[in-house]
Amino acid sequence: MSGRGTRTIKVDTLARVEGEGALYIKMAGDRVSDVKLRIYEPPRMFEAFLRGRHFSEAPDITARICGICPIAYQMSAVHAIERALGIKVDPAVRLLRRLFYCGEWIESHALHIYMLHAPDFLGYQDVIEMAKDHREVVEKALRLKKIGNRIVQLMGGREIHPISAAVGGFYKVPGKAQLRELMGDLQWALNTSLEAVRWTSTLQFPDFEQDYEFVALRNPSEYALCEGRLVSNHGLDIDPAEYEDRFAELHVKHSNALHSVVRGRGSYLVGPLARFNLNFDKLPETARQAATEAKLVPPVKNLFRSIQVRAVELVFACVEALRIIAEYEPPSAPRVDAPNRRGVGQAITEAPRGILYHRYAVDEKGTIVTAKIVPPTSQNQRRIEDDLREYAAQLAAWPLEEATWKCEQAVRCYDPCISCATHFLKVIIERE
Repeated sequence: MSGRGTRTIKVDTLARVEGEGALYIKMAGDRVSDVKLRIYEPPRMFEAFLRGRHFSEAPDITARICGICPIAYQMSAVHAIERALGIKVDPAVRLLRRLFYCGEWIESHALHIYMLHAPDFLGYQDVIEMAKDHREVVEKALRLKKIGNRIVQLMGGREIHPISAAVGGFYKVPGKAQLRELMGDLQWALNTSLEAVRWTSTLQFPDFEQDYEFVALRNPSEYALCEGRLVSNHGLDIDPAEYEDRFAELHVKHSNALHSVVRGRGSYLVGPLARFNLNFDKLPETARQAATEAKLVPPVKNLFRSIQVRAVELVFACVEALRIIAEYEPPSAPRVDAPNRRGVGQAITEAPRGILYHRYAVDEKGTIVTAKIVPPTSQNQRRIEDDLREYAAQLAAWPLEEATWKCEQAVRCYDPCISCATHFLKVIIERE
């Protein structure tokens, strides 16, 4: 398209992501001269809301940050505060937290795979249009999401912004019989997730591999969800308490959300690809076998294959939920006491979209003095721009409408929850 003067594409709404913002790409011939992911939604001030509140309020407040992954915010908050207070929870409570997380992963991954991302690969504008030709696929997606929501409701008291999570445990825990009622649906979900791995392997993926620094939690005994050390394929291996020593947040003029970088190195990638590449050996055998049969083995460096990796993580979440339910014995008490105590605590958990960092300082009365929250989408924001700079260069000769569609698809690979970071909508591609 070089030699045709300046061209501009404006898309008022970038579909199938959450939030408000704009994407600007400027091309000079075959060269991308500028990329800006403009997140212009006003900051939501949750860190400020938390200051001056008792630590016991943090799980309910942070759950309101996101309607898709509230559990990630709750779990990061309770783990950080428990570290500040020196609290150890009952092993049964730890298992229930993993089950809680599995519910969120099931509903979030099902939503993304089938309803937000699949239309890109199948050539539809949205899932409503897709359902006309693929009704059975969409019905399975809705049932999968409902199963994940059912776990969240049982564990958290309600599907959206659950209220049962607490520092020290839960306000209420389910009985064995209640959990076992989920097993039939979860077995169906497991079979459907295995189908999803096979189905996504038939999709056509652009040839786009990058040398990412993958960053994720790693636990020596399990596929990490709530606990572990933070590692990368470039040698990072730290405790969550060291996060701010190794990562920095940078303000950029075109975004109300901060950019995160590895100090001295630059952008990095969090989320399914990072987890899969760094923790493949910790997946249950059923998930590893499904991935291998789909010819999906580490290292996976193609961003567009994230839809496949999410399907593998659906398999993991179903297998893990079934294991936990089979082993579950109720704790002696739903939660342990959480006394007021001065301290500072940091924690990282794996939201469906990647690592989520929380830090809290509390005083002797249990009042939160400072709070810091770094969502996964804000951590990926710099990496999204880097990917678009490389990918748009490959699309220089494409018609503008098709190039725009491809750039939107690349952004959706991240499943950005821009509400959490502070959001995403317009696309502008300008050519010189």
